[in-house]
Amino acid sequence: MPRSWRSLALIPVLALGLAACKDTTKDILDKAEGASTKAELEAALGDPDSLERFGPAEKWTYDASNGTVTFPIAGDMVGPPIAQTAED
Repeated sequence: MPRSWRSLALIPVLALGLAACKDTTKDILDKAEGASTKAELEAALGDPDSLERFGPAEKWTYDASNGTVTFPIAGDMVGPPIAQTAED
């Protein structure tokens, strides 16, 4: 097999390895427990993978290895998280 083909064959293996490094929805929920402000949530989890704004409201979504966790935010206050797993 040519060398370039061997390199291409590693791409799916590397992608699977990176996916395995992501936190689960439970991990994200555990890390964010007690975060009641945007600053506390960002300190606990870092920047969200996606952010949507609706006037003064925001929706921060973090991707997990088995789904997503979304935090509704009104002003500076973090609302209850919504976890969606791949099985849902």
